[in-house]
Amino acid sequence: MRRPTAAREPARSALCARIALALGAPLFAAVAALAAVAALAALAALAAPAAHAAPPRPNFVVIVVDDWGFTDVGAFGGEIPTPHLDALAARGTRFTNFHVAASCAPTRAMLLTGVEHHLAGVGNLIESMPRAHRGRPGYLGSLAPDVVTVSSMLQAAGWRTYASGKWNVGTEPHNLPDRRGFDRSIVQGDTGSDNWVPTQRYLPHSGSVQWFEDGRPARMPATFYSSEWFVDRLVGFLRDAPDREKPFFALLGFQANHVPLQAPREFVERHAGRYEDGWDALRRARRDRAAALGVVPPGTALAAVPTTPDWNALSAEERRYQAKRMQVYAAMAEAMDHHLGRLVEFLRTEGRLDDTVFVFLSDNGPEGSDYRAAQPWLWTQYTQSIDRLGGPGAYAIMGPGWASAAASPLSGYKFVGGEGGTRVPLIVAGAPGTRAGGLHHGLAHVTDIVPTLLELAGLPAPGATVVGRTVKTPTGRSLVPALRDPDARVRGPDDALGYELSGDEALYRGDLKLSRGLPPLGDGRWRLFDLAADPGETRDLASERPELVARLAAEYDAWAREHGVLPMPPGYDAARQVAINSVLDYWLPAYAPVGGAVALAIAAALVLRRRRRAAPPAGAAP
Repeated sequence: MRRPTAAREPARSALCARIALALGAPLFAAVAALAAVAALAALAALAAPAAHAAPPRPNFVVIVVDDWGFTDVGAFGGEIPTPHLDALAARGTRFTNFHVAASCAPTRAMLLTGVEHHLAGVGNLIESMPRAHRGRPGYLGSLAPDVVTVSSMLQAAGWRTYASGKWNVGTEPHNLPDRRGFDRSIVQGDTGSDNWVPTQRYLPHSGSVQWFEDGRPARMPATFYSSEWFVDRLVGFLRDAPDREKPFFALLGFQANHVPLQAPREFVERHAGRYEDGWDALRRARRDRAAALGVVPPGTALAAVPTTPDWNALSAEERRYQAKRMQVYAAMAEAMDHHLGRLVEFLRTEGRLDDTVFVFLSDNGPEGSDYRAAQPWLWTQYTQSIDRLGGPGAYAIMGPGWASAAASPLSGYKFVGGEGGTRVPLIVAGAPGTRAGGLHHGLAHVTDIVPTLLELAGLPAPGATVVGRTVKTPTGRSLVPALRDPDARVRGPDDALGYELSGDEALYRGDLKLSRGLPPLGDGRWRLFDLAADPGETRDLASERPELVARLAAEYDAWAREHGVLPMPPGYDAARQVAINSVLDYWLPAYAPVGGAVALAIAAALVLRRRRRAAPPAGAAP
């Protein structure tokens, strides 16, 4: 803890001298008065040293993992060793009903600004955005000019600010970290990359991976391991800062566990044999542990996820391959936790740990895509051999079966509006007055993080104008009351919260959730669930309460209009749209000129060949 600054001695002496002269005392009396006043000041300081001292301003570390399931963390019911996250949970608060968007960029936009993602400019991930939506209000694919980041607010108030890891909220110069409130930064601008070779793309969305350091293109090492390197860079920023006595705000964005799943061999080997019973067994085991920990109600039902294959129908070779995939996934998560522990230890040795507030969350649920359409490209870039999974040059995914287990006991996964795609673990630790080991079951949202940090920092919420320009203000609510009393609700039973992404829609009101989704997991019909009793969304109450469904649906429509939500084109499919956008944004610009030149050369050769055949033989009579 930093000590309060002592009053300046010259000022105190001058005050005493002025008192003595005003009384007209002789020199001796003046000296005596000076000593008496100084003694009284010292006694007062000893009697109440902190009476007028401002509390130390906290440091903040916001940790964002990529594509983690609801029960991936040990403190939420998972079997993966996450001792450092579990330690944060033990001295902090776990939020069991915390929601984000079902894909990365919209969530990160809300995390940084506290503004709902359509209003913040990221109505959809740019890779899955319909062409007709691009550039429309709310669908810029990057942060809008009229939102302010929490890093900018803290930076203006005297905090040092750093970012290390995944960014994904815009690569335009005005949206890079140096223009969004960060003193130092090393970030990956887009959705992901290889975890061993930073310049290797994980999918052909663009021509290269975009890395930036302090707002300029970064020179990256030839090889690294992403989780280790991001922590190394952040520790370097903190250690080398010239003004280390100032509080800091750090955004640490891990690539773990985004595809490709990769982890050091020693971590992979620790999980050998752990997943041989399959995803259904793991899903049940996690549900049971989560219930035992109080994370979900006892007896929580498990929804049948239609995209989950039958484990017992797989061949022995297929089961072995699938088990290795989950083995690598667990290793990647454990490696992340290990390197997070290095950051915690650094702060402890620096004497900054007790003044630091940690916020941990995932940007969305686990990745359930099968990557079938990407196979022709992957065959040219990676190996998928079982013996090399996890290592450099190898590509592993978890697929829909393991994703349904990682999200247990919830339904769905990344990209869909089910609870498995949008409900993720949140841990907040280190805030003054926090009840250690608390569980908060009330509805919370990623837009709540900015108001929470501002309140803990002692800063007011931003107004409608900042530096003379009109801005959107945070729409979330502070979670500080829930940190001090986990039974306190930050949203009442009549408070509504809307949601939309890629055509999946929902309205939360108290414990109720009205939702409808598109295929493959939805059918376009409104469904109603009581999440307090049924977080797995197994019992649809819509037919029992049609009037309530109609009222909540009308409320959702009003919310969608207010937030500029655009309707999805008929037949929209996110996976197909990703393929279309990849062709139009990368493949055609990159290869159309070459293909055109080749086509012209072939056409010219054919024309020349025809002319030669049509020409009369040499020496023939005219």
